[in-house]
Amino acid sequence: MPGIDYDTTQEYLASLVPPREPEMQKMEAYAEEHGFPIIGPACGYYCYQLARMIGAKSVFELGSGYGYSTAWFAKAVRENGGGVVHHTVWDGRLSAMARDHLSKLGFDGLIEYHTAEAVETLRSTAGKFDIIFNDIDKEAYPASLPVIKEKLKSGGVLIVDNTLWSGRILDATNMDKSTEAIRRFTRAITTDPAWIASLVPMRDGMMVAYKR
Repeated sequence: MPGIDYDTTQEYLASLVPPREPEMQKMEAYAEEHGFPIIGPACGYYCYQLARMIGAKSVFELGSGYGYSTAWFAKAVRENGGGVVHHTVWDGRLSAMARDHLSKLGFDGLIEYHTAEAVETLRSTAGKFDIIFNDIDKEAYPASLPVIKEKLKSGGVLIVDNTLWSGRILDATNMDKSTEAIRRFTRAITTDPAWIASLVPMRDGMMVAYKR
């Protein structure tokens, strides 16, 4: 299509997102200043939209950073009548940052914080979830899928970040471990009849999958 390029399209998508609360804008500014890989406004708003569309009340994040994606899910869960969003990160400093930001956004009582390895925490957390968001180390993507499949409700939605991996998955000569792991994960989920999955080419690619 003449006139369409990646950067222009991503800027346009971001321009369509409604204005965010000042605290969320601070989180976006921190990511820009420090090069921290948050999902960004367009993907965040898309996560919020998906959570609202299915009436999600239970969300588990595998890899939450300092809470930017958590904020979008918490906003949806609150508007859906309440529930819980599980924020999971190894780094205690990031967990503390998330607690501060999310408290200022008024999400106290909606967030459960885990400073631990994400997949094992998901495995050991009671119950099943309406949405699972996966943004862990890419080499761990394939091994995470069976656990996710077990812990996601039927009719639930899985959202997986970085599935375009800055275009590296499109380069047949790129065989690094992370790239190959994303390829294996993508093949596994798109060929498993238990899932209805599409790769959305927003930002760095989001795999969105419905569990039958």
